[in-house]
Amino acid sequence: MHNIYFQNHVVTIAYEPEWELGTAQWQGFLSSAEFRKAVTQCLQLIEEYKPLRWLGDNRKMKVIRQADQDWFAVNALPRLQASTIRRHATVVSEDIFNKMAVEQIIRRVENPEALFLKEFNSKQLALAWLKQPTLVSY
Repeated sequence: MHNIYFQNHVVTIAYEPEWELGTAQWQGFLSSAEFRKAVTQCLQLIEEYKPLRWLGDNRKMKVIRQADQDWFAVNALPRLQASTIRRHATVVSEDIFNKMAVEQIIRRVENPEALFLKEFNSKQLALAWLKQPTLVSY
């Protein structure tokens, strides 16, 4: 059972205590303000509940502006790298421009192995991978 942490017309952010799993399901194109607020909500969930796993469902998300990619790299990546997350699965967007934007963000990570990030084409495969035992527990 998941608990909705934050929801609006562009994102649903939830936490599943049983799996120590945070999720963000994205929809459509986000303005800069919407993107930054949603990412900040994700980070707050991560810092509050300390999940070991994260699922970013980007299937319906559209392009991320360059300025927002830069903001994410400076403001979110350090917090993600310092977080409790030990597995991060992304369901790849159907939008080629979003996929390229996410790839650009990942290339900016200094130590990508530390994020334990893996991309999937289906939510079911992503969840199966996430639910495998983690190497580190808190």
